Amino acid sequence: MKLTLKIWRQKNAQAKGSLETYQVNDVDGDMSFLEMLDVLNADLIENGQDPVEFDHDCREGICGSCSLQINGRPHGPKRHITTCQLHMRSFNDGDTVVIEPWRAKAFPVIKDLVVDRTAFDRIQQAGGYISVNTSGNTIDANSIPVEKDDADEAFNSATCIGCGACVAACKNASAMLFTSAKVSQFALLPQGEVEASRRVLNMVNQMDKEGFGACSNTGACYIECPKDISLENIARINREYLKASVEG
Repeated sequence: MKLTLKIWRQKNAQAKGSLETYQVNDVDGDMSFLEMLDVLNADLIENGQDPVEFDHDCREGICGSCSLQINGRPHGPKRHITTCQLHMRSFNDGDTVVIEPWRAKAFPVIKDLVVDRTAFDRIQQAGGYISVNTSGNTIDANSIPVEKDDADEAFNSATCIGCGACVAACKNASAMLFTSAKVSQFALLPQGEVEASRRVLNMVNQMDKEGFGACSNTGACYIECPKDISLENIARINREYLKASVEG
């Protein structure tokens, strides 16, 4: 299979980027998308050119690093997968594939297809945790009973890998799906009640401080999320935020 790749090349956040065109030949349908980029980079290096920079780590759909906009869609044309899980059999011989980084003010380009997503880390650090006193003897496992439905919902929320596809898909570059998932995984459990008010206020305030846009409830974030994070989390964070604001 032969493909024409139009790839965004940009030296750094200050530089002016542009789409550069490359040809790749002998692409196997069983290759992953990242393996195809590896082949391209091997050719570029062999010809004395700079390889295309892109993020990756586990290549198993777990880490969320492989954040690429492919033909206008985060992670490409398939639902519920990350870029590293996308195989080249999803494309046809002779196709033109446009590959870009996430487009968001809060995700500045580092180089080429690599963006700085540490804004997500700062949102998490603002309140996405539970404080536990571990001084002294090792504590026993938490024995507070949790309703199965709540435990299941909390687990589903916790499966968010922070890839940023929700931000890239949103016309406002909103981080509400990510932030609401991180709030929900604790808000649904009794262990998270102690810091609930402080958590939601701090995380939402940090989200706004990072420059993410407002949520307009179009649902694009949910459609493009590789882990199928529910929109119900956004409704929950709105309730939690209102409650925390009223309580002061």
